[in-house]
Formats: sequence, C-alpha cells, structure tokens
Amino acid sequence: MAPEPRARIRQVLFVCIFLFGGVRVACETARYSIAEEIASGSFVANLAKDLGLDVKALPSRQARLVADGNGKYFLLDLRAGELVTKDRIDREEICAQMDECIIRFELLLQNPLRFFRAEVAISDVNDHSPQFPEDEFVLKIPELTPIGTRFPLESAQDLDAGENTLQNYTLSPPSELFVLHTRERSDGSKYPELLLAKALDREERPELEFVLTAVDGGIPPSSGTAKIRIVVLDANDNAPVFSQSLYLATVAENSPAGSVVTTVSAADSDQGSNGEVAYSFSQNAGKGHRVFQIGALTGEIRISKPLDFEMTEKYELSVRATDGGGLSSHCKVLVEVVDVNDNPPEVTVTSLSTLLPEDSLPGTVVALFSVRDRDSGDNGKASCSIPEDIPFILKPTFNNYYELVTDAVLDRERVSSYNITVTAVDSGSPSLSTRETVTVQILDINDNLPLFNQSSYTMYVTENNSPSLMIGGVNATDSDSGQNAKVTYSIWPENKSSPFSSPFISINSENGHVYILKTLDYEEIKDFKVTVQASDSGSPSLSTNVTVYIVIVDENDNAPVILYPMQNHSASYNELVPRTAEEGYLVTKVVAVDEDSGQNSWLSFQLLKATDPGLFVVWSHNGEVRTARSISDRDAIKQKLIILVRDNGVPMFSTPAALDLLLVDGFSEAHMHVPDSTEEERHDDTLTVYLVISLALISFLFLVSITIFIIIKVYKRKQLRERSHCSGHFDDANNFPRNLVDVSGTGTLFQTYKYDLCLTDDSGNSEFKFLKPIIPSLPPQLENNEMFPQGN
Repeated sequence: MAPEPRARIRQVLFVCIFLFGGVRVACETARYSIAEEIASGSFVANLAKDLGLDVKALPSRQARLVADGNGKYFLLDLRAGELVTKDRIDREEICAQMDECIIRFELLLQNPLRFFRAEVAISDVNDHSPQFPEDEFVLKIPELTPIGTRFPLESAQDLDAGENTLQNYTLSPPSELFVLHTRERSDGSKYPELLLAKALDREERPELEFVLTAVDGGIPPSSGTAKIRIVVLDANDNAPVFSQSLYLATVAENSPAGSVVTTVSAADSDQGSNGEVAYSFSQNAGKGHRVFQIGALTGEIRISKPLDFEMTEKYELSVRATDGGGLSSHCKVLVEVVDVNDNPPEVTVTSLSTLLPEDSLPGTVVALFSVRDRDSGDNGKASCSIPEDIPFILKPTFNNYYELVTDAVLDRERVSSYNITVTAVDSGSPSLSTRETVTVQILDINDNLPLFNQSSYTMYVTENNSPSLMIGGVNATDSDSGQNAKVTYSIWPENKSSPFSSPFISINSENGHVYILKTLDYEEIKDFKVTVQASDSGSPSLSTNVTVYIVIVDENDNAPVILYPMQNHSASYNELVPRTAEEGYLVTKVVAVDEDSGQNSWLSFQLLKATDPGLFVVWSHNGEVRTARSISDRDAIKQKLIILVRDNGVPMFSTPAALDLLLVDGFSEAHMHVPDSTEEERHDDTLTVYLVISLALISFLFLVSITIFIIIKVYKRKQLRERSHCSGHFDDANNFPRNLVDVSGTGTLFQTYKYDLCLTDDSGNSEFKFLKPIIPSLPPQLENNEMFPQGN
C-alpha cells in the first residue's frame, strides 16, 4: 500500500529542516528486498557496513530508525549494525494487491547529525487461495430460455498479487447444456460466465448441479470452489395424463352418503400452477353426476345420494382432468352397485296382554307378533329369540308368527314387571337384527302373610297409670301390594268363645298402637301377656299372631309396715336390758316391710327420739338397736325410743316405731330373758317369774299377729283374682306367692313374709330367719326402680 499523502508531506518537511539547519544528509538510498511471511528477527541487511559506518560508534551516536507507521516491522541491532525484522510481515496487510510493495525509513545519527535513507521491497508469496463469497450459487432459468443466453457468475477473490493471484475458472462435471467462459473486467479482475449451449427440459432434468473452481498462478497453484445449482423453471408444455383410461368400481347399495367409491388420478409433468390438476365430471356423465360427486383436488368419487340396487345397477361416469394452464384430458369410470342385506327384520306385535296375574299357569299366552324382512334369499330369512333368564318362551306358529307364553310360576314379590326384548335376526352377511321390547306387569294376589318386625314384644307400664295410656306399638308388613298389603291389628282372644281377650289392653287397628285401658297395681298384678293378630285386606284374608308381654313397673305407693315390735300390744315393755350390758350390746331388732319392690322397698332406720339420746343407737341398714355405751346407775330404768323407718322411693314414705325398754339388774342368760319388775326388788323370785311369763306372751302375740296378717293378704289376693277374671293372662310363675322376700343380713323386709323367731339364752343374740321370695326375674332397670317409657 502506498504511503498516505500526509506522511509524505511530513517526510519532506523533516528533510528540509535538516537541510536548511546545516544537517548533513546522505542522498544515497539503500535498497533491500525480502519475502513476506519471514520469521521475526530475520536478518535483512548490514546497514553499518553498507553505509560505511563504525559499528562501535552507533550506540554513542544514538543511531535509530525513523519511519512512518510501517517502520514497526524492522529493528536496528546497534551491536552489529544489522537491520532485522521486528514482527511477521504480511504483504497483503501492508500493500493489499499493489504490484510493488516497499517499506521506507531513515537511519538518524547524532554528533554529528547524519541522515540515511533506506527502503525494503516486500516480495509476494502464494499464501492465499481464491475464495468465492458464497459456498453455493442458485440460478433459476426458465426451461424455454433461448440457446446462447449468457449467465455471469460471482467471481472469486485472491489476496495475492502478480502471478500468484486468480488466473482461471473451470466447471465440473462437464455438461453439454452449459459452457464456462472466463471473462476479464476493465480493472483486470476475472469472472466466470455460463453460456446455454442446449435447450432445457424441466420434466427431464428439473435441477442441475456443478462445481465451479477458481485457480491462481502460484507454484504450486491454489484453488477455491463453489457449488452452482441451476433450477429449471417450468413452462406449461404438458397436459394431465390419467393413470388409467377406464376405472372399475363396486359399491354396496347401503353405503352411506359421503362414502368413497374410487379415486381417479392424473399426473402433469409441469410444475407450479401448470402441474396442478383439477377434476370434474364432463357434461356427458349422464345421471351419475347427480348421485356422485368428485373432489376437485383429490379425485375422490363419493356418494352424494342413497343408492338402490333395485332402481339402478350400474353407473357410467366421464371424468375430466384440467391443469392450471388450461390443458385437459378425460377418462371413464364404471360404478357397479352391489346388492347387500340393507333391510333389518320388522317385528309387528298384533296382540299383547300387559297385565298378567302372578298365579297364571305355565303356557299362558302373553303376546302374538309377526316377523317380516323385505330382503330376499338368505337376507330375508329371520329368526326370533328372547333372553333365557326370564320365565317366558317363544313358540313359532305359522307364516312367521310367534307366541310369547309363560314357562314357569310367576312371583310378583320377586319380580313385579318384565321388560322382554324380542330379537329378530336375519341370515344375511353381515346379519341385521331388530329388537322390540314388550313390557308385562305382574298383578298381585294375596299369597303372603303379614310379618311382624319382632318375634315378640315386651312393653312396660308404671303402676297407677292413667287409663287409655299408649304404652307401645307393634308393626307388621305384607310384601303384597295394594289392598293385599294393607294390615289391620286386633287382640286375639285366648278364649275363642269370648270376643274380648283382656280387660286391660286395647290396640289401634290401623297403626298397631297398644293402650292400657285401666289403672294397674303392681302389688296385685306384675305382668301378663296378650296375643295380637295382624291381618291383611286380601280375599281371603291372611293373618299372623305375635305375643305381647306387658310388664308393670312398680312405683313407691306404700309406706313401710312395722312387724316388730308390735305397735298395738298391751305389754308395758318390749325388751329388758341388763345394766351390765357393754357398748355394742344388741338390745333388739326393729323389723319392717314395704309392699313395693326394688329400691322402693329398701328400708333405712333412724333413731328419731330417745329418753336418753346418748345411750342407744340404731343401725340404719338392718334396724338393730344396740347400746352406744355402757349402762350406768344414773340412767333411768324406763327408756322409750322412737325409731323412724323410711323407704328409698320417690316420693319417700316413712313410719315411726315406738320401743319401750326396761333396765334390770340380775338379768342372765340362764333365766331366758326374765327381767326384775323394779329396781328395789331385783332379787325377788316372784317378779322374775312374771317377767318370763310376759316375754312368753309377747312372743306368742307376735306369732299370732304375723299369722293373721298372712291369712288376710292371701284372702284379699284370691278375691282380687276372682274379680279381675284375667288369670289366663298370667304366667305359671304368678301362681306362686309373691309376698316372700329375703331380708337376711339386712333386717329389711321388702314384702309380706313368713319368718321364724329364735331366741337364745341371751336376748342380745336374737336373730330372725326369712324365706326367699319366689317371684319372676325382672330386668335390671326394674330392680333399680328406674322409670320406664310408656310403650316401646
């Protein structure tokens, strides 16, 4: 590359300054030549020797190189006076493609000041290959382009100069269609050019590919390549051609609209719109163009209307194919209609009984129907069937008629209706079928008994109830329907000769609610049972019986009764207590009974009043009267105790018991409880006899009173049974006495009782023994005196 003008001006001014300033300048110019691309530090020339300079004086004279921007490529070795390369030199970078590439610089010396000119010519080496701007060139040439037409191509670039630059182009593989020429521009650059030597045919060769090679003049030569792809553009010079001149097709008569019958195909060798083919029916297509339609782009012939083999068996169509340039061709299409099994059997019901009693006998005719098929041959032969899991069968009669009859006993409660599907299938291939559904309702007959939801019922009612109290209900269902399932309730009489079963119970015939008609007393009757009958409204009526147990629940309506000591006796004293008695001495035992049951009869004892409150104590659970401390001489001889006996019911009832005690001296176990009459005559034998006689009388009166009490209770119970006339409703357990209970260990009597009085030598060891009651067991809730719901 030539130095810029400004650099040249600076060089001239520098030289002038030195000339006019008396600087001595050597006018000779040292010229050298090197090849590009030599390594850094390579020897160029010995400037000191060539310019006649003393090598040793170069450092002292501050020898240096002065140059423009290109001076960076060289260095001066002051020790040897040699000029060497500073860096790798690329001629194409410095001078591009100039024929001559020279680097100029000056050698400047001080003391005295001298100036020497030098220049180095850079010779080119073939270090670059020709290169195309693109790897591939695409040429689009119409196929009707005239022969001899020229097509200039892009030229390659070679950075070398002289003989090393681009010299020639070649084309491979050789082609008879194109000839390659190398042309030269006015600036000397060379470019390739194609010449069409033969007419193009796109249908024969739509594309051509060549390799363009650019070669330079170096030794050895270098080259570069590019791909040339030639696309031949189409011209409408071909008409469409069908793949067949005659198309044969068959189609089933039951083919749906839109079904493809066949597809015609025509090919056009042209390209683009010239090769696009459109299909249509020609005017001479006959009536077929009304039954079929053709896809303009696909050539698919489809059914547009339903076909019928019986009306037309064959269609002849004329199809035309036209390309985008207007060229066309024709073909024929023969469509044959094939008869198929397109008519399913027809089922016609001529007689039907939709309501069938469930007691109908097997073989009863339910329906009569016929089967027809409009097809012929095997396609017109039909057979009928029904599901196998139903109690009906089909019986063929005559001329394609069938009877639907019962085959087993019917049960409306198991299946109330049947949806019977009659299936008719013809013998075609594939076979067609028709389904007709017949609905048969089964009529109910009264063949099922009412059934109670429990095997027995237990109802509870508290004594002293109000009349007409509902205590529960029974429920029965009938699996029949209508009036046959309507259930009514009644009390079944134990004595069939009597229309009434019980004076205590009534039942609502519609809903089964049970009512108590009169007030009951637990002490008179504790439970009974009745029989309830459930009857349906069918004809004849069916019925079922169930036992209802009525349990009377006790409530606290009786106050305790004092059995001992007798409260109406005439004796002065009940018990004799020796003054020698210690603390805890058993004086006597208060015995009481409550006619109620459960916790209502649980009794407790309380010392309400005493002559000397601190002397005696009463045990609350068993009624035992014991001394609270030892008896002293200061205690009164006569002691009176008031003991309150209470039950455990709600509300609570109580009864007071008066007990007279006499404190005596000399009372011993050997004299069988015979006390002294007065404190002054304790050792009087006569008084002792009187006391023994008094005690014996008291015991005798006590036993007589108990016996009379039991006889009266038994007599009253017998009279009550005779008045109630309900002995038939009691269990056998009711025949046992209900006034016997066990109070051993507690001193509490729950009912009227029988007992034995046993006296030992010491009245402090007296005990009572009672019999266990014989009563039916009650639920735990009754023994706890819980209130029971009125009814179930």
